[in-house]
Amino acid sequence: MPERAVGERGEVACGAMDPKRAAWLATTVEEALEPELEICDPHHHLWDHPKERFLVEELKAETGAGHNVVETVYVDCMSGYRTDGPKEMAPVGEVTFAAEQAAQSAATSGARIAAIVGCADLKLGDGVKPVLEAEIEAGNGLFAGIRHATSWDASPDVGNSHMHPEQGDMATPAFRRGFEILTRELGLTYDAWMYHPQLPELADLARAYPESTIVLDHLGGPIGIGPYAGKRDEILAWWRPVMADIASCPNVYLKVGGIGMALYGLAWHKNETAPTSDDLVAAWGDEMRFCIDAFSPSRCMFESNFPVDRRGCSYVVLWNTFKKTAAGYSASEKADLFRGAAKRAYRIQ
Repeated sequence: MPERAVGERGEVACGAMDPKRAAWLATTVEEALEPELEICDPHHHLWDHPKERFLVEELKAETGAGHNVVETVYVDCMSGYRTDGPKEMAPVGEVTFAAEQAAQSAATSGARIAAIVGCADLKLGDGVKPVLEAEIEAGNGLFAGIRHATSWDASPDVGNSHMHPEQGDMATPAFRRGFEILTRELGLTYDAWMYHPQLPELADLARAYPESTIVLDHLGGPIGIGPYAGKRDEILAWWRPVMADIASCPNVYLKVGGIGMALYGLAWHKNETAPTSDDLVAAWGDEMRFCIDAFSPSRCMFESNFPVDRRGCSYVVLWNTFKKTAAGYSASEKADLFRGAAKRAYRIQ
């Protein structure tokens, strides 16, 4: 069982599925649109924390609630870390845990966990190779890569990731050596989670390693809390050209989601009722379509980020939001957005 769980900011999981939260989500109920459309959900977590349980049973309940979710991708959240042995090997325990959960998911009908994105400290440089090799073995054929979250901000109101990042980590020789081992030597995928002021660092990394597959999480992290609160128009005006610049790097995929997170400043969880898919489209539809057009549907994948985004909306409503956002795209483009791009990025068979 996982030792602890952390959310996208690195804190202990919040927004637990207690009766009040469940009742709040139940204030908005929708039928799943286009229920036949096949989906690979490329970003979810699993944990068993005193405040919240979200394991295969809960994942199946969400993915089986109306949308046709065929595969999912587990992404690191510090579940199941080893509590003994070398510190750098602790994340291997999470891959073992995720592989066990994946086996359970495959044993029953519905969505199966088809790939695992673990964690490893790329700042170990050459020292990260034995960690990654151990994770490959622990993944039982499902280990696709790692996420080394570099999310850092000077403001304590924002909070930094569990990797204890420092400003400019992605440009350091040690990080880049670890990145070379991950992507060039072992052919694995790198998930990038950062805040929007750090995006130019990712563009520089992507151009330095054009053959490496990078997946940028959660629309590039446009923060809306702390010193960024109340500045959404200004932040998005800065964010758009930077995202377009990253999109010009053909080796970068984008996860289109994270829109339920309180981190982004819209505070859905403070409203009397849960948002509808129309509410979410009104708030994020233009930004999502901007990114899809910049990266192209072949390099964009809608994601749930559950259970983190469950603090802001239900699973059915979230995927209805994505389907409404994608309404103007062709059938082949939708196939990429909802499944194809994720399968390519993570080499899902």
